[in-house]
Amino acid sequence: MKILVTGGAGFIASNIVDAYVAAGHEVAVVDNLTTGKKENLNPKAEFFPLDIRDPRLADAINDFAPDIINHLAAQIDVRKSVSEPIFNAEVNELGTLNLLNATVQSKVGKIIFASTGGALYGEVAGKSGAAEDHPMEPISPYAITKRSVELYLYAYWKLYGLKFTVLRYGNVFGPRQDPLGEAGVIAIFCGKMQNGEAPTIYGDGKQLRDYIYVGDVAAINLLALEKGENEFFNVGTGVGTSVNELFAVLKELMGFKKDAVYAPPRAGELFRSVLDCGKAAKVLGWRAKTNIRQGLIKTLRPGW
Repeated sequence: MKILVTGGAGFIASNIVDAYVAAGHEVAVVDNLTTGKKENLNPKAEFFPLDIRDPRLADAINDFAPDIINHLAAQIDVRKSVSEPIFNAEVNELGTLNLLNATVQSKVGKIIFASTGGALYGEVAGKSGAAEDHPMEPISPYAITKRSVELYLYAYWKLYGLKFTVLRYGNVFGPRQDPLGEAGVIAIFCGKMQNGEAPTIYGDGKQLRDYIYVGDVAAINLLALEKGENEFFNVGTGVGTSVNELFAVLKELMGFKKDAVYAPPRAGELFRSVLDCGKAAKVLGWRAKTNIRQGLIKTLRPGW
């Protein structure tokens, strides 16, 4: 199968590219290397150094002629989306529309889209996780544009027959991670602790997040090549891990001696964000296999 991956030099997408190549697929990567890194590029994948807003994107798609496009290129910094909402919309919405129009023109069969579960649902009360039909309360421009793209995908399916699978990620972490994404706290903590600096925890540290290891994310992207058409799926563990718990595991694994520094909570931060991933298990046959401790070991010691 021929697969084009946008943002394929980034953290999550490069791990997905590696999984596709290892499975024997022919892969091409589109990335403008603004946040993606050359060293993340798989040498067996064809590379198009393009921004998804570039009109030449249509030529690249037409030349490669993919069966499926996996769309991960995005402005992913939530804080930047708040300070620069117009830029955020230009990349995440207008860039995606440029991609969708080129996709329809080239008669690509399907798009897999990297959406967000961590930012889309807002506060998740109770003891269970948010299922796909949970009320959506996106409060950041980043989350709003992710939801907008989901709606565009539904419309392009109805208008043009373009099939889609939407994957709503929890807080993805693992090797190659940078501090910009929704699980950036792990990269930030690791960077600080490796330099002997105490990391800062905002609030009381009891905020819960659904951390999902990038290897499990790559696995569901393999399944989505042939399953889950015109469906939305949460991608997480269903388990909430607090910032305090996260720091405690990292402290143990890294042999770090200092305590964290606590600071006032940040405005607008969610207290509980946990996903119900039962639909992915039922329809795709996928479940997360890596718990937070196992994932952190693999992150700190790649290859384990």
